[in-house]
Amino acid sequence: MTKFLVDKIENFSEGQMKNVTLGGKEILVAKIEGHFYAISNICSHAGAELHEGTLEANELTCPWHGAKWDVKTGDLIWFPQKLNNQDIYTVLVEDQNVYIEI
Repeated sequence: MTKFLVDKIENFSEGQMKNVTLGGKEILVAKIEGHFYAISNICSHAGAELHEGTLEANELTCPWHGAKWDVKTGDLIWFPQKLNNQDIYTVLVEDQNVYIEI
């Protein structure tokens, strides 16, 4: 696995989502209750960029059709049809920096 620098901790506010492209993957990074989570940023339904949606607690809602995922686990929470779960990535916090392993 390769470790990629995302940003400094100080550049994230609580509940904030950021889109980053690392290793050719579009990844959403979110800060929830002081912890960082990383999930695929592309909706498995129609390809929307999930960072343009909303985040309430750990529930991420797609901006196009309202599919909901748990940003901590990548699991689908709600949608009228079966969708794939989102990929999740390991987040590391070291020396005031946020990294993702891919």
